[in-house]
Amino acid sequence: MQSRPAELGRSIEGVGRVIPRSSVRRGFADTPMGQVHYREAGAGKGPVLVMLHASPGSSKQLETVMLALASNRRVIAPDTPGNGDTPPLPDGPPTIYTLAAALLDFLDAMGLYQVDLYGSHTGADIAAEVAVSTPHRVRRLIQDGAGIFSADESAEFLEHYAHPFPPDLEGAYLQRAFTFCRDQFFFFPWYARDRAHRRDGGFTSAEKLHEWVLEVLKASTTYHHNYRAAFAYPSAERLKLVTVPTLAVATENDPLGPATEAIVPEMQDAIYRGLPPADLPTYLPAFVSSIDEFLS
Repeated sequence: MQSRPAELGRSIEGVGRVIPRSSVRRGFADTPMGQVHYREAGAGKGPVLVMLHASPGSSKQLETVMLALASNRRVIAPDTPGNGDTPPLPDGPPTIYTLAAALLDFLDAMGLYQVDLYGSHTGADIAAEVAVSTPHRVRRLIQDGAGIFSADESAEFLEHYAHPFPPDLEGAYLQRAFTFCRDQFFFFPWYARDRAHRRDGGFTSAEKLHEWVLEVLKASTTYHHNYRAAFAYPSAERLKLVTVPTLAVATENDPLGPATEAIVPEMQDAIYRGLPPADLPTYLPAFVSSIDEFLS
C-alpha cells in the first residue's frame, strides 16, 4: 500500500457539499470534438497539473499517482479520444497532431489557459506536441517514457502491436484483450513471447489487471488508433523543438527509458531523472518527489 500524505485526508469545498481531498472526482467537458471524460483530484491556487495516460487504457490507470500529487495542487486527467469513456474524434483515425488539438479544446472547455503538462508513452507524445505547437499554454512539461522509435521499429509496431477487439458471440475477444494487457507485463513488445524479449519487472494484482482490461474493453474497437498515431509520430524531431522547461523520467525497466534518457541532451531545456521499477515501494515516493521538485 502507498503511504498517503496527511494533506490527502483533508477536504475541499465542492458544489454544495464537502468532497474529500483524497477522492477522485469524475466529469465530462463539452468540446467542439465531443464530450471528454476526465478525472480530477486535489485543489489549489497554483498551476493545474494535467496528466495524459499511456496506451492502452484511460485516466483510471493514473488514479494512484493523481492522489499522490494532489496534496497541494489540482490534478486533472482526461481520457484521450477513443479511450476509456471519451469517444473517438469524429473525423476518422487521429494523429498526434489532431489529438494535441483536441487536448487544447479540452483545456479551453475547462477554462485552463496555462498548465503543467504530464504525459506517459502515447500521452507523452500528445503533451510534447502541445508544448511545441502552443508553448504559451504549457508552463512545464513532464515526459514519462517518451515514445521514440526507429523507422524499422515503427513499421513493425504498426503491423503487429495493436489491433481492435471487435465483439464476437463466443466471447473470444474478451480473452484476447485480457492476454494483450497481461502480457505487456512480461514482454516487450508484448507479442514477442520469448526469452530475448522478457521484461525485468514484477506483475500487478488481479484487481488492477481487471480494472485495466475493463478500460481497454470500453474502447475495444478504437483504442488502437492512438497507438498507431504514436508509432507514426516523429517524436525525436519534435522533442528537439520543445522550448518549455522539461523533466524526462522513466523507470529502470521501462522499455522506452533508454531512448527517453538519450534525447534529453538534444533538447533545449530538459533534465532527466531515473526512477525505480514501478512494482517497488520506492517508486511512488521517487516519482512524486521528482515531479514536486520540478514543478515548485
